[in-house]
Amino acid sequence: MRNWAGKRYWLVGASEGLGRELAFSLSRAGAEVIVSARSEDRLKSLVEELPGKASFVTVDVADRAAVEAAAAEVGELDGVVYLAGVYWPMKASEWDNEKADLMGEINFLGASRVVGSVMPQFVAKNAGHIVLTGSLSGFRGLPGAIGYASSKAGMMALGESMQADLRTSPIEVQLVNPGFIKTRLTDKNDFNMPFIMSVEDAAKEMFDHMNTDTFKKSFPMVFSWVFRLSQFMPDWMYYRLFGAK
Repeated sequence: MRNWAGKRYWLVGASEGLGRELAFSLSRAGAEVIVSARSEDRLKSLVEELPGKASFVTVDVADRAAVEAAAAEVGELDGVVYLAGVYWPMKASEWDNEKADLMGEINFLGASRVVGSVMPQFVAKNAGHIVLTGSLSGFRGLPGAIGYASSKAGMMALGESMQADLRTSPIEVQLVNPGFIKTRLTDKNDFNMPFIMSVEDAAKEMFDHMNTDTFKKSFPMVFSWVFRLSQFMPDWMYYRLFGAK
């Protein structure tokens, strides 16, 4: 179990959903929490509800200068958790450049900007904890997932590359790959979502993982096996099972 008392953690993408619930988990454990998103009203409300020391800094992760300014304002940290994400269902035949760009900007490039803004201090003090949020959808391409699946695949590769570089250093990297979580994002789906989880259950899975020294966790466990095993399927089999009918 990690000692959270007095640690300072920056949660980016914490105004609602999984990020908001994880902020409560960290705060209850004794960490000082700094929450960020674009909505000042939601962040202010969250900070007022958290049981421990907390503050907020608004930021648009699509703006590199804004991310760097926010990181400077947040100051010295023990850890950062990236949870920001946007999603629209999108088929290749119904491509929307604006929405596809936003999924890439927020889901992947935003994480790169945030990590790049805190890494210098972690390197300087030879300590730090970085947690990234991937997705089961990032394991292999899926129908109707233009933009989202590729952005999450990028996030997962980012985490894996960081782990390859930092695995022997005191800077810890963790990657969590959730399945379906009941939020305003998954409310957009018009298909059956197996093993869909509440934000409370998903936050517990994520916080439990953050208390370990293991790099990666994909959940729900049984559902994750489908995605992990699909990587070993030959293309003809995979697309016959999971591609457009």
